[in-house]
Amino acid sequence: MEAFDGLLREALIVTALIALPPLLVATAVGAIVAVLQAATQVQEQTLTMLPKVLAVAATLALFGHAGFALCAVLFREIAGALPQLARG
Repeated sequence: MEAFDGLLREALIVTALIALPPLLVATAVGAIVAVLQAATQVQEQTLTMLPKVLAVAATLALFGHAGFALCAVLFREIAGALPQLARG
């Protein structure tokens, strides 16, 4: 059971590391757009989505390879621990 707990902890860490950069970028871009909309009093909803989508897509393009590498390492660790997990 301790091996399972370690793999679960590692999986949660990998999930956080993969999700954090796009979430931070989307939050920052959303805050910047909100300030600009408040300053100019332009309240168009489509203006808020396009910069966020482009920023998140660029972030995923930059950090996607690292995320896949983390997932591959985690997959190898899980595959290596399967016999130990099956024994209980």
